[in-house]
Amino acid sequence: MTESFRRSGEYENPQGHGHQPAYPEQQASASPVNPVNPVNPEQSAQAAHPEWPPPPPYQPQAPSNAGKRARGPMALLAAVAIVAAAIGGGTAYGIQELTGNDTAASTSATSATSVVPASQKGTVAGVAKAVSPSIVEVSASSNAGESTGSGVIITKGGEIITNNHVVADASSVKVTTSTGKTYTARVVGTDSKKDLALIKLVNASGLKAATLGDSGNVKVGDEVVAIGSPEGLSGTVTSGIVSALNRDVTVATGGGQQQQQQQGGPGGGGDWPFEFGGQQFNGDTGSSTTTYKAIQTDASLNPGNSGGALIDMNGDIIGINSAMYSAAQSSSDAGSVGLGFAIPINTVKADLSTLRAGGSGS
Repeated sequence: MTESFRRSGEYENPQGHGHQPAYPEQQASASPVNPVNPVNPEQSAQAAHPEWPPPPPYQPQAPSNAGKRARGPMALLAAVAIVAAAIGGGTAYGIQELTGNDTAASTSATSATSVVPASQKGTVAGVAKAVSPSIVEVSASSNAGESTGSGVIITKGGEIITNNHVVADASSVKVTTSTGKTYTARVVGTDSKKDLALIKLVNASGLKAATLGDSGNVKVGDEVVAIGSPEGLSGTVTSGIVSALNRDVTVATGGGQQQQQQQGGPGGGGDWPFEFGGQQFNGDTGSSTTTYKAIQTDASLNPGNSGGALIDMNGDIIGINSAMYSAAQSSSDAGSVGLGFAIPINTVKADLSTLRAGGSGS
């Protein structure tokens, strides 16, 4: 709220000799009239015109401080606005901390904040060091066996985004952080149509949440880093570029894709089946499938990278790795050939409320 104040000036005698009475005519009538001697014309004129004789011509005076006083409040208000804006950001953060509001860290298009320290900005090593603490290994068990994937911590209380096919139909889920600490996790919600799932660690706090970027700003040729647990090798870092955008990738829904991974053995294996351009790769996706727009990357992805992070050079998450092409016919011979796909992070952010509410089901 802004308010402006204006001081009323005093009425001054133009000749500068004290204050002019508020009612000049009262001064004229206050002078006694001699009843014996008639009033001369000059006195009559003065009585009729209290300002007689007329004041001398107006003399310009030196500029007063009124202009400075007028500018003062405006400058003060501008300063207050700046301070309020600065305090506002800090207050919002403080309120979040005090109320325990456990929301995903995110950035806007106007944010200039980089997760990577300035001295290491734009380097793979800098990105890996800054983001690796936010990437976990996810191990899911079901009646069909076990599978290994990856996940991204999005809140300090232990909310983790991964792929639906990593935890679909799982009877139990274990998560291992970059420090080697293991947690039990529960599945909060799944969305098989987007191949996304949200899991929550039990009794976790103080974790490092990743910063979710803006995949709408991603351009072909941008450098990227992928972090995950390929073949159970947690914390593996690879790099490359964005090869293409808006690729239509089709994957299995439900537990079909997870079972393919489980058949690959304890190393996480599996053929990670998907369809692209009307052809099936890495096995049969089955009869129940879903298609989404994906970011294509040549960063090396292997079975077990599923659910991990695709990251820009500022350290912001721009995608969740979800599929890769392998020319091998068996999981034991599978390997990256530079055709990997990630779900854009804007899709993830738009789906978070649904996942937190239990998901959309299959």
